[in-house]
Amino acid sequence: MAKPLPAPPGYEDTKVAILAGGVGSRLMEETTVRPKPMVEIGGRPILWHIMMHYAYYGFKNFVIALGYKGEYIKKYMVDYSALNSNLKVNLGTGEIVRENNFPLDWSVELIDTGIPTGTGGRIKRLAPYLGDKTFFLTWGDGVSDVNLHKLLEFHKSHGRLCTVTAVRPTARFGHLEFGGPDKNEIVQFNEKPQTAEGWINGAYFVCEPGVFDYISGDEIMFEREPLEGLARDRQLMAYKHESFWQCMDTLRDKVRLEEMWQSGNAPWKIWD
Repeated sequence: MAKPLPAPPGYEDTKVAILAGGVGSRLMEETTVRPKPMVEIGGRPILWHIMMHYAYYGFKNFVIALGYKGEYIKKYMVDYSALNSNLKVNLGTGEIVRENNFPLDWSVELIDTGIPTGTGGRIKRLAPYLGDKTFFLTWGDGVSDVNLHKLLEFHKSHGRLCTVTAVRPTARFGHLEFGGPDKNEIVQFNEKPQTAEGWINGAYFVCEPGVFDYISGDEIMFEREPLEGLARDRQLMAYKHESFWQCMDTLRDKVRLEEMWQSGNAPWKIWD
C-alpha cells in the first residue's frame, strides 16, 4: 500500500461532512440496535472505513450529522483512543496512561441534527460548522476507491456549486449475454457485474457554501429539490467514477462487503 497523501496546497483544512443520522430501515437486522454507520465490516464500523478513505488523501477534519441512535457514534469517538491503545491504569489514583496508541490526528465534530430530519435538512444544519469554504459531503453507508484529489481538482476546474460522483451500480444478479443462431446460447456470463448502462448518484460530493441556499428546511431531501434546482440552474456537475463503489443498503450488501474484506480483496482499502 502507498503511504497516505497530503491534501492539496490550500485545502489542508477542508472539512468532510458525513450524514450519519438515518434510520437504515432496509438493514433492520443490524440497525435495531445501532445506527447504520456503526454496522461493522471487518470489525470496524463502515463510518470508520469512510473516514480512513478521506484521511488517506489528507482530509482529516470531519463534521458528522447525527440523528438516529447518535449516542452510539458519540461514544465510539470518545472511547476510540482508549479502545485502540494499551492501557496502564492506577486503580488507586484513577490515572490512565495510554501506550502504543493508534495514531490518528483527526478532528471530529459530532452534531445532533434531529431524528426525522431529511438529508437536505441535516446538511443545512451543518452550515455553521462548515463555514464559507469548499467542503466534501458524503453519506455514512457507502465505500469506494474514488481518488479524492482528482475529484476536488475536477470540482475546482468547472467553477460550479456542486459536483456529484457518478457511479455505475453493481447488478444484483448475474448478467447473461445471448448469441448463436437461435439467440438462446449463452455466450457470456458475468456474475454481478457493474452495469454497462446508467449512472447513479454515488454520494461523494464536493460543494460550495452556495448549496445551502437550495435547502429550504429540515424536511427537505437533498436528492430532490436541492439537486434538481442545482441541475436546473446549471450548477451541478458529474465526476464519472468507473472503478469500485458499493453502498450498504441491505444485509446482502453488508455480507458482500464483509466477504471482500475477509478475502483480502477490499478495493476501498487504500490505506496501510
